[in-house]
Amino acid sequence: MTRHQKRLSVPNSWPVERKEQTFTVKADAGPHGEAGVPLLILLRDVLGYVDSKKEARYALGQDSVLVNGTAVKDEERPIGMFDILTFAEREEFYRVFPDEGGRLSLTPIDADAAGSRLGKVVGKQQVPGGETQLTLHDGATLLTDDESITRNDSIVISNDDNSVVAHFPYEEGALVTAVDGEHAGEIGEIEQIQVTAGSSDNNVLVDADGDRIETVEAYVVVIDENFTEGGDE
Repeated sequence: MTRHQKRLSVPNSWPVERKEQTFTVKADAGPHGEAGVPLLILLRDVLGYVDSKKEARYALGQDSVLVNGTAVKDEERPIGMFDILTFAEREEFYRVFPDEGGRLSLTPIDADAAGSRLGKVVGKQQVPGGETQLTLHDGATLLTDDESITRNDSIVISNDDNSVVAHFPYEEGALVTAVDGEHAGEIGEIEQIQVTAGSSDNNVLVDADGDRIETVEAYVVVIDENFTEGGDE
C-alpha cells in the first residue's frame, strides 16, 4: 500500500497547496476518517517546526508534542477538527478550527483552554449497565449518565479523564460554526431548524452578523464564544 497521497486528491480540509508538488504524506488510519490531516503536515507545512519526516520523528520522540493531552510519536497520526495540540517545550497550545472554505487552521489558545476539547455528538445509544454511549464527530466514544445530551449537541471533554465538563444543546438560539459546505468557517446563531421529512438532513437557518445563511444540520457544530477567541471554556 502506498504511503503517499496525491495533493490534487486530498480532502478540502487539508491545509496544503495542491499544485506545488505531486505527492504529500498519507494519514494513518485513526480519528476523523479521511478528513484527518497527518500531523507531519501541520509540523512541517503549517508551523514550519520541522523540515522533514526524519526531523518530525525525532521531535515526536521527545514526548513534547501532545494531541488531546496524550504524547504522540506517529508523524502520520490524523489530526482533525477541534483537536488540541500542545507543544510542551515551546509552551504553545492550539485548537484545530475550520476557517473559511473549510480548511483546518490552528487557533492559538491558552494553557487552561488546552485542558479540554469540543466534540459534536453524532450518535447515542444505551449499553448494558444502563449507561449511555455517545459517539463523537471524530469517531471517539464515551459513556455518560447524563440523559439530557442528545444527537447534534456539543460537549466539552476533559483531556485528563475524558469526563464531560460542559454541554451545549443544539437548539434555536445556539451559537454554531459551519464546518463544511459553501459557508464553512462562518459563525452565527441558529434562527430556525427546519425539520425535513424522510431521511434527508434537516436544514438550518443561521444569522451570521446580520446575514442569513442556510445550510444542513450535518454541517454545523454548536460552540460558545470562547472557541472563537482562544480563551478558557
